[in-house]
Parts: sequence; structure tokens; C-alpha cells
Amino acid sequence: MSHVPHELAEALPDLAPRLAERRREDPHLARLSDEYHVLNREIHRAETRVEPMEDLALETLKKKRLALLDEIRGLLAA
Repeated sequence: MSHVPHELAEALPDLAPRLAERRREDPHLARLSDEYHVLNREIHRAETRVEPMEDLALETLKKKRLALLDEIRGLLAA
């Protein structure tokens, strides 16, 4: 398993330019992307054992990150 952070720009390469623009216009999108960033860092720290956590807790965080990514993708596609 790769322990590389899943940055938004890398997760949504086709929408990355639009993300930067829309973050300035849409406070809800900005909040979601900030939340994604914080959660992503927490997951990365757990995966690299800097701040280990139980597998179930890590999987829960990953599912939350995926849900945020889906919501952000939906807002950008609209």
C-alpha cells in the first residue's frame, strides 16, 4: 500500500483548476476542501505510523474522505 497523501488536485486532476477558482467564490466548497485537507493529513499520519490508530478507525476516516471527495466533485461538476 502506498502511503502518499491523496491531495485534492491529484484526486481530481481534471477539476483542479476549477477548484482553485471556485474555492474563492463558494465558502461551502472552501470549507469542504479544507476539511478534506485536514482529514487527509490525519489519514496520512496514521498510515505512516506517525500517529497510529486502529484499523477500524482508519477505515472510517477513509470513508469520510471519500464522501467529501464525492461531494466536492459534485459541486465542481455542477
